[in-house]
Amino acid sequence: MKSISRCETEGHGLVNVLPATKRYIRQSHIFKSVNIYDQGLFETRNIIGVMRRKEGNNISPIVLPAIDGSTFDSSSLSGRPFMLSFFRFASCPFCNLRVHQLVQHYAEFGADFNMVAIFDSPLENLVRHSDKHKAPFPILADEANKYYREFGIEHSLTRMLKGMFFRMPTLLKSMFMGNVPLVFKGSLITMPADFLIDRDGIIRTAYYGKDEGDHLSFEKVKAFFINN
Repeated sequence: MKSISRCETEGHGLVNVLPATKRYIRQSHIFKSVNIYDQGLFETRNIIGVMRRKEGNNISPIVLPAIDGSTFDSSSLSGRPFMLSFFRFASCPFCNLRVHQLVQHYAEFGADFNMVAIFDSPLENLVRHSDKHKAPFPILADEANKYYREFGIEHSLTRMLKGMFFRMPTLLKSMFMGNVPLVFKGSLITMPADFLIDRDGIIRTAYYGKDEGDHLSFEKVKAFFINN
């Protein structure tokens, strides 16, 4: 069966995904590169069939460009616990609201809290959408999806639609804050994921979002850093 490849859209404004049929997906000029299963259109798939990362797995080094112009290397966090979060495209309203909330509550997570955010976006586009947050943690661009593949980050049309419907108040809240996705550079059906990593570089919590607005709760994040 054919696998799902990256969906990339640019400059088309909000996409009406309600009539989400095979015919619409295949024929729409908005989607430049979509190969959907002939059977099981709405099934969840990751980029190349890589298995999910699990608790107890070691993480490999991460080296990516950051929005502050530097090159981030995860070795800089050696010996320190941190949260690694994979987000969607740079203009995603859910993602920008989550980053905003992380910045607001950053001090509440404790002195040992370290955070790394990765987006499916070209660096220039990510700077345009994320610099406003003035985040006290690195925000990185993984345009080639190298680490999305390594961590088995998933893609799901069903879960994207689920998030849009059931999290509509959250979506509207973020958009009213100015997070309106007018430019898309990245996959629309990428699902978020959060990993809590201990001082030895071992994953202690692996959380794969159930929809595009689903992340690990702040309560669990706080508990991890208090105990580590």
